[in-house]
Amino acid sequence: MFDAYKANTLQYNPDKCIGCEMCVYVCPHNVFIMQGRLAQLAHSEACMECGACQINCPTDALVVESGVGCAASMMRAALLHQKEVACC
Repeated sequence: MFDAYKANTLQYNPDKCIGCEMCVYVCPHNVFIMQGRLAQLAHSEACMECGACQINCPTDALVVESGVGCAASMMRAALLHQKEVACC
């Protein structure tokens, strides 16, 4: 995996989390897990910045620059001659 792909713009404020689990359900890369009654970042490096978590978070606990990671994912798939792109 490219080092640049590991860096992303995902920011999570657990103080705003109400435990609705939406981020867990909508994230295509399992970035979040529930730990007790709050979401936790389990694999932040896997975030592809699709923006699904931010759009679905009712308390604005998540911020991500949507679109950047999707473009990187498509370019990576093209360079590696992959037929499927892991993007929303």
